[in-house]
Amino acid sequence: MSTAPLSLAKITWRHPQTGVVQEFVLAEGATATIGRQAGNDICIPEQHVSRQHAVVTYREGIFMIDDLGSANGTFINDQLITESFPLASGDIIRLYVPILYFSATVTEEDQRNAEEMGTLITATISTGKGKLIITTGPQEGTTIPMLLNTITIGRATSKATWEVGLQDPSVSRPHARLQLVDNTWVIHDLGSANGTLVNNTPVTEKGRPLRDGDILTLGSTILLFRAG
Repeated sequence: MSTAPLSLAKITWRHPQTGVVQEFVLAEGATATIGRQAGNDICIPEQHVSRQHAVVTYREGIFMIDDLGSANGTFINDQLITESFPLASGDIIRLYVPILYFSATVTEEDQRNAEEMGTLITATISTGKGKLIITTGPQEGTTIPMLLNTITIGRATSKATWEVGLQDPSVSRPHARLQLVDNTWVIHDLGSANGTLVNNTPVTEKGRPLRDGDILTLGSTILLFRAG
């Protein structure tokens, strides 16, 4: 029996210089990062695009797009977005200059082509391994592998004892703790002055389980969580 993922959407981009069309097919549950830096699921090598610019995530049956604190902003149908935005078929995603097209129509041929070209983006299975990608601030583009079962994050100081130091004066000393529980990462705020947010929602004392593509805000720093 086939176990091929159910493909629900596609994002298309035409390179302005070469005219080459790139089509990325998103399967159910997929997370797709968009940015200038190699290693993004959708790499747009254009000067107006930030290294980590935006992320598309699958939440409760729909694809949502979030800006990752990019320098020039993310626009949907020419409207600047400042929070999670639900994508609908026909929406135009503009990364200040580059334009991408979102469609909820995916044919079998689209899926075959994406499989052959390596542009089929599927859901990530959490194995307890993960990484944090800093998308804003002095350490923008830095990837932090999550190799321990408990990781504490705080402001970078000469006497810091935590595993991850952020060069951000609005981050507390320490600020938050990540713990691996049954292959799921859970984040806890440590009584920080400015709080810890996940997808713009404050983390309570009980902590918050993380899903692939979640956006963490600590002070003025934004980090993207990738599972798997």
